[in-house]
Amino acid sequence: MAPQPLKTLPSLLNDALAETPPGRSIWVALSGGLDSCLLLALAAQVCEQAGSSLRAIHINHGLQAAAQTFEAHCRDMCVRLNVPLSVVNVAVDAQGEGIEGAARNARYEAFFATIPTGDTLWLAQHQDDQAETFLLAALRGSGLRGLASMPYRRDAQGITLVRPWLTVRRAALEETAHSLAVTWCEDPTNSDISLDRNRLRHRVLPAMRERWPEAEHALANSAAHAGEADALLCEYAQQELQRLLVDSHYIDAAALGECSLPRQRLLVRTFCQQLGLPTPPQKRLESLLNQLNAKADAEVCVEWPGAQARLWRQRLYLMVPYEPLPAWEVSWDGQTLLETPIGPLGWQVASLKEPSQPLRATWRQGGEVIQLPKRGRRDLKRLLQEADMPPWERERLVVIMQGEACIGVICPPAQLLWRAEGVRFTRLTSPA
Repeated sequence: MAPQPLKTLPSLLNDALAETPPGRSIWVALSGGLDSCLLLALAAQVCEQAGSSLRAIHINHGLQAAAQTFEAHCRDMCVRLNVPLSVVNVAVDAQGEGIEGAARNARYEAFFATIPTGDTLWLAQHQDDQAETFLLAALRGSGLRGLASMPYRRDAQGITLVRPWLTVRRAALEETAHSLAVTWCEDPTNSDISLDRNRLRHRVLPAMRERWPEAEHALANSAAHAGEADALLCEYAQQELQRLLVDSHYIDAAALGECSLPRQRLLVRTFCQQLGLPTPPQKRLESLLNQLNAKADAEVCVEWPGAQARLWRQRLYLMVPYEPLPAWEVSWDGQTLLETPIGPLGWQVASLKEPSQPLRATWRQGGEVIQLPKRGRRDLKRLLQEADMPPWERERLVVIMQGEACIGVICPPAQLLWRAEGVRFTRLTSPA
């Protein structure tokens, strides 16, 4: 593929700018390298002509001696272009995922934490980067989503990420940068072929290009086809999930179990994505699907980083794992805002049968009995079973005790489940 004409680079930015809602800022992810410095230089021209707000963000990973040089270059460039710059220092923990993956995760966490909701972040990845990403995904044995590599546009955590130059070869960017006298920093780690992406860039892709001159273009096209197929599958899966959803928190595990295995995998992954949870690794997913037909009273829990799946009464729940509860019991006057280890309790006691006896609040321990109005003494365990509350949620209930009597059961932060006869609770609208 011949290098893109120089005029297409700003026109691609104008196309991306046209998709940005009025009044929102454009941010450029500025590393200090050639690609991002050129992106900032051209973005400054395009945004000035359009009257759009432009900012830059630099993430200092602190992983090499040159990190401060890169930061200083970014600061100088932004001063010259009159572009506000935010510099974020991050700590990179490479344990378990490798230095490249850990740095990428830290970088995106910083983007999401810094850029205001509704704004757009422009990233300088290009066609050569897309080809490398496709090959890395293929070598990991990724499915369609991984092979789709980097999307042109993605909405995540309140901001929009756009890669305006995904169709542009790096050679065209380098030619343009030289013609415009853009300065940048050369990353000394770019020649380190112990890093997977660098090995592909310096050893594998040049060899492929000798035999197939359009290798990067073809690989990037394959990524685009994979992305289109993945989006189509996701659309179908979302429609089918509506049939399986019992409510927003769980799906019918029995109905899911009647689907073919590939469809089960797709539906579980799609449900995770809808809930904003990381999708399960293949082995964890297979372990979960193998237990779909567990007995109704069985409690199945399959965990992976950042998420867990639970099966109970033929329902499949997907959720963020709960933190273990600390030991907790406090005295309470029944009036002031009651803080619990999992958040404030939005109730106060309006009247008591025996107001002189002090109150205490604690987690449900088991064995509690409550005297319900017009229903008599009832075991809390039986009440919870009748209410169809999942077992893992029952231990997170707050019971209000007066002496040895349970006078109220509250599900934080604001659901009063039961109150004892002669006791009245009211919602606490503001801290006392």
